[in-house]
Amino acid sequence: MSKNQYAYAVARIRALEVSLFSASTIEQLIACKEEEACLRFLADKGWGGPDVPLEADAILGREREKIWETIGEMHVNMDVFDVLSYTSDFHNLKAAVKEVCTGKSGGTVFYERTRIPKEEMLRIIREKDYGALPESMREAAAEAVDTLLCTGDGQLCDVIIDRATMEAILDAGERSKEEVVRDYARSTVAVTNIKIAVRCARTGKSLEFMRRAMVPCPGLDVERLAHAALAGEESVIEYLQAEGFGEAADALRESASAFERWCDNRIIHAIRPQKYNSFSAGPLVAYVIARENEIKTVRIILTCRQNGLPDEAIRERIREMYV
Repeated sequence: MSKNQYAYAVARIRALEVSLFSASTIEQLIACKEEEACLRFLADKGWGGPDVPLEADAILGREREKIWETIGEMHVNMDVFDVLSYTSDFHNLKAAVKEVCTGKSGGTVFYERTRIPKEEMLRIIREKDYGALPESMREAAAEAVDTLLCTGDGQLCDVIIDRATMEAILDAGERSKEEVVRDYARSTVAVTNIKIAVRCARTGKSLEFMRRAMVPCPGLDVERLAHAALAGEESVIEYLQAEGFGEAADALRESASAFERWCDNRIIHAIRPQKYNSFSAGPLVAYVIARENEIKTVRIILTCRQNGLPDEAIRERIREMYV
């Protein structure tokens, strides 16, 4: 795509960015004390649509659809955005494997608007037609099915597919000519590896388990990270502090919510410099991620309202998302 075409698309994105929720808008949403009041507030802001039920999943699902409708209208090279869809694609693979292998339907949510629709994904897994999957999914799908059928180990099934997800994201980033895609991919995989290490340190997982779950990536020595996790969470914190992830270490010491916030914000901060390159896909990718983050924030608020949690619990979880 030419620089001039990107400039036109970016100009449109700049106009749309003003409609993203500000910190004050989020505070207004938090001020709605019941879920129904939150949903009406969102509807008044244009979320959902005339034919969309006043229900959380329906409204948030429609907002995700709007993201890709907007990008599609700009006639840009959609291959640039493939890497952003991998998490949803592989999630649906995981859901299909578990539904087919356990015979239990309806227990797992499938994402809409993925490259392979739900029913087709279920058919592929049911018939073991792995050749119909993208190449990055085939081996993981076959291994996950065999593992779940032979061992019944759902966690190992998750590890197989989650690792394949990271490998696909990192491979897409390394092959992309767009710096924003490379930055997104590297940051996403690094953050995921760190989250795995923290969980494994807390649950006492073996080195073999961590080696199977983690994916080597630029800027992070996963072998040393795994050995640190063997020694416990404090050892992970020390490793992160020494290797340039001081903010992650500080967040871990603060609280679980603070660490989750750091994970979310690390990816956003990694691509932030690309947001200002008006002759590249950077601002477009940044907008998609900002919209996804906006929807995630609203989902957190709605979930907290459904469970009767106080305002401070909401602010603790989403703090720094709007700085």
